[in-house]
Amino acid sequence: MLVCCEKKAKVNSQDWQIISENVQMKESKNFLELKSGKFNYKIKQSELPFKKIMMLNASLIGYVSELKQEDKIIAVSSPEYIFSSKIHNLIRNGNIQNIGNEQKYDVEKIIALKPDAVFTNYIASFENTYDLIRKNGIRIIFLDEYLEQNPLEKSKYLLVFGKLLGASKAAAAKYAEIEKNYQSLKELALTSKKRPVVLANEMYGNQWFLPGGKTTLAQFITDANATYINSENTDSKAVPMSFEEVFSKSRDAEYWVNVGNHKSKKELLQINPNYANMKVYNQGGIYGVSAKEKGSSNDFFESGVVRADLVLKDYIKIFHPELLKDDELTFMSALK
Repeated sequence: MLVCCEKKAKVNSQDWQIISENVQMKESKNFLELKSGKFNYKIKQSELPFKKIMMLNASLIGYVSELKQEDKIIAVSSPEYIFSSKIHNLIRNGNIQNIGNEQKYDVEKIIALKPDAVFTNYIASFENTYDLIRKNGIRIIFLDEYLEQNPLEKSKYLLVFGKLLGASKAAAAKYAEIEKNYQSLKELALTSKKRPVVLANEMYGNQWFLPGGKTTLAQFITDANATYINSENTDSKAVPMSFEEVFSKSRDAEYWVNVGNHKSKKELLQINPNYANMKVYNQGGIYGVSAKEKGSSNDFFESGVVRADLVLKDYIKIFHPELLKDDELTFMSALK
């Protein structure tokens, strides 16, 4: 009993809130500590919540929008890739500034606007730009949500934004709702006796980048009670394969998902005419992620990053339509 108590005390003494393997938070009276990948931040409580932030990735905007904190955004990059109507209204009204794109950020404008923090994914080739911004006293917080392979851990980044933006209660409630919905949907999927075989992604050039068996997509397919053709793989990234390799692995596939933003099966043949030889192309269900698109923006890569429950619901609707007869697809659509 003594040994058990000592072990438990040791774990609790760390006080780190685990978001994922990559991200953790710890709060004290004077500071909020945040670990994100190789980066460590120690933010004074007196500086929180942030009131003026900049967003350099549309995927991260999804978290801010979910918490209804858009009014704290003072600038964004590449607005053409942002789906949120509210963000675009704020841009049109002059409340949110455009600070360029990944080819060339307007560093002078970033510095002049004096944000409390800039949020972005880390890109090593931009280190000189990051360093210049830091030297002018501006904090950059790197959050690489795209590295997360557990759908709910990706959603859990809501708690980080909640803490930094003064919306912790709303963030906790929203994440609890997403988690509950996700688990309920997962249990619903298991009531189906069918477990269809699923193919994913498409060819780029001469290679088919098939998601590994430890990726987010593989997890979604499994949780939707389907069999992913690459499930035995142990990679947490996409694996380049030839058409012939995928053709062989997908002989029994009944569904083909995440084929991009194509609208028709005919469009797929323009990429690779050999698709016409695949059984799933001729007899299966083919689905892209184009249901919520506006111009160059796609909400699957914005709110879809946050709402793991809605994404799972789409997959279940596709693989087991009888379980969700009255529901419509949110992010995905069938190719005709």
